[in-house]
Order: sequence, then structure tokens, then C-alpha cells
Amino acid sequence: MSKPVADRYRGTVVHQVASNQVAAHRMVSKRAVSKRVVPVRIADPAPEHVADGAPGSVSEQVGGVSEQVAEVRRGSDVVGAALLGACAAAALISAAGRDARPEGVLLAVLAVAAGYACGRIAGALLPVAAAAGAALGAVGLVLATWPALPGATAVGPVPPASTGAYAALTALAVGFACCAAAAARRPVPRLVLRLLALGVACAAFALGSVAGGVAGLLVLLCSLAAVRIRRRLPALAALAVAAGLLAGMPWAVAAGAVPAGPAASVEGPLTSYRTQVWRDAVGVARTDPLLGVGPGRFGALSATAQQSPRSDGKPHSAPLQQAAEQGLVGVVLLAALCGWLLYGLWRSPRPTPVALSAAAALTALAAFAAVGSALSFTPVTTAAGLLAGLATAHAPATVPRGSSVRGSQGGPRGGSHAGSPGGGGAGGGG
Repeated sequence: MSKPVADRYRGTVVHQVASNQVAAHRMVSKRAVSKRVVPVRIADPAPEHVADGAPGSVSEQVGGVSEQVAEVRRGSDVVGAALLGACAAAALISAAGRDARPEGVLLAVLAVAAGYACGRIAGALLPVAAAAGAALGAVGLVLATWPALPGATAVGPVPPASTGAYAALTALAVGFACCAAAAARRPVPRLVLRLLALGVACAAFALGSVAGGVAGLLVLLCSLAAVRIRRRLPALAALAVAAGLLAGMPWAVAAGAVPAGPAASVEGPLTSYRTQVWRDAVGVARTDPLLGVGPGRFGALSATAQQSPRSDGKPHSAPLQQAAEQGLVGVVLLAALCGWLLYGLWRSPRPTPVALSAAAALTALAAFAAVGSALSFTPVTTAAGLLAGLATAHAPATVPRGSSVRGSQGGPRGGSHAGSPGGGGAGGGG
């Protein structure tokens, strides 16, 4: 055999061997994926192998960013704890030396803190199951206790009306179901949970709570629209503006800043008694604008409440109640607490639809609290804290199918970070 022919034959054999090796490698890879075997990459080069001035390995950069995000979240938690503590301290300071009853404020602060802590823990362990269970629990409470919701923090002989509290609890229940649906990865559970949210709203209509049913449908629509939203900051800002306008509406009506036509449209469904106690709250707030007259003392200083035999002694508006009983300090702390919740939802590691669904439900709660006594019931404040905790919890650390685990000097490191879930990271692009 001549030399050119031999070289050609040898090249053909080498090419055939290489093709067989490539085919065998592909077959092994397919078997590994079918058996859900996670392939292991070669470890990052040691620090001494990295050139001087180089940024380091990719895993080290990701670890640095993760530490920065965790530091920001710890700072936000510290701020939240400080705000809750300041709310409790302000109530005690305003009640000092007066015949005031700060127990209702202290119980509300404790309920929010307990609900938030439980939500953070449950959301990190079972995000879908915890939210779905909370939705079912809220619906069960509404159905079992209708029409008198227990857990009122009132200290007077007449408990506050629970109509607004039921509506707020319905909106929160829909928010729980929508958060669970947004966190579900499979289409069938997602559809079932959205049908649960729709069923909760329909149940509110069946019970006669039109406000609760409408609020539930609005929360569901916002949750469906949030699926297509990539930047959560503009959406959160819009919800914050809506909540601010709703909170300012009782002030405007009480101060006479609203024209006669719109004022009459507000007074019609809310009754003239409510608008009159709003005016009394503005007058009481002017007597001590800084610290207020003390928690629980509005009923004794309001002429309208004194003349009504069935009055619960409340101004039926959380901002006006804060202004009258705890002054400017109480109003600022309430606004700061709402801002802290919105900031936590903005920086939440949960997917954007989860954060926006919770924000929509909390906005509905703010609307009911602005024109009623929804925050005077412990189940409502506990559910609000629980929803905020679920929507800001760390995602459970899982290794996605087909992902790679990067080895290091003593073993493999985690394949996915808890603060980077699919569907939107912290800030949601905002």
C-alpha cells in the first residue's frame, strides 16, 4: 500500500473513532438527564491561578452579591422591628397620665409582628401550601363567624361594626390564594388556586358583602395582570398613590375640601353618622396635634359618638383615629409602617406576581381601613402581617433539573440561591 493511501486510511479510522466517542458521550449525557443526574463541572480555579487584578471566579462574584442582598434584607427587618416598637412606645407615651386605653394598639402591633414572623418562616418552607392554607383559613373564619367577627380590640361596651372587617378579610383571603397561584410552578395547581380566589369573591357576594366581593375581584384582576409585569416598582408606586388618595379622602370630606356633589356621593353609602364622626376627629386632633388625646379616648370627646346609643367610640377611619388619639407622631408612624411594607415587597426575592398580588390585597385593606374600623380586629391585622411575611420570605433553596453544581475545594456548592427565584428577582427589575 502506498504512503498517501495509508495516510488517508489512517485518517478515516481516526475520524470514525472520534465520531463513535462523540456518539457515546451524547448517549451517556441523555441517560444522565433522563435519570435526573446532575452533572458536576470542574471546580473554579484556585485564587493563586487567577491573574493579578482579575475579578475572581463567577461563583465568588455571585456570593458577594448574595451577601449584599442579605445585608439589605437584614437592615429592612431591623427597620421594621424598630417601627413596630416605636408604634407601641408612642401609644404608651400618648396614654401616660391620661384615662387612656392603649391595649388595643399594643394588641394590633403584636398581631402584625406575629403574623409577619410566621409568614416569613412558612413562606421559606412551603410557599404555595402556606399561602393556600392561609386562604382557606381566612375563608373558613368568615363563613364560621358571619355576621359578627370575633377578636375586636374595642374597649367600649359596643363592639365595632364588622362589615368592613369582613370585606378586608375577604380581600386578604383572595390575596393569599393569588400569591399561592403565582408561586405554583405547575399549571393545574395554579388554575385551581385562581378558581379558589374567584370562589372566595363569589362567596362574599353570596353573604351580602358587596364591598368584599368587589375588592376580591379587583385583587384577582391585579394578580392576573401582574403576570405580564416585569418591573414591579412602577406598579407598587401606583398602588401606593391609590392608597394615599383613599387615606386622604376622609380628611378632605371632614375638612370641607370636597365639593357638595362628591361629598354627598360619599356620604350616601357611608351614612351621615360616619362623615360627622370624621369631622369630630379633625376637631379632636386640633386639641393636641402632636401626641393626641390618648388611645381609646375619642368616644368620650366626640359629641356625635356621645349622642348615638350604638356608637362604638371610633371615628371609623384609621388615619383620623391616629391623628385624634396619637397625634402627628401616630400618623407619621402609620405612614412609615406602610412605606416599610411597600419597600419590603419591592426588594422581596419572591417572584414579581407574588409581590404585586400581596400589594393589591394590602391596598384593598388600606382602603377599608381608611373609611372603617377594619384594623380594630385582631384576625385582620394578623392576616395582613401574615400576607406581608409570605410575600417577602426567602424562596426555598432547590436545585433545578439539569442545572450544574459547581464544585469547590472540599465538595460541591449549592446550585441555586434562595434569593433568585424564577419569574423576577429582588426588585423585579425595578
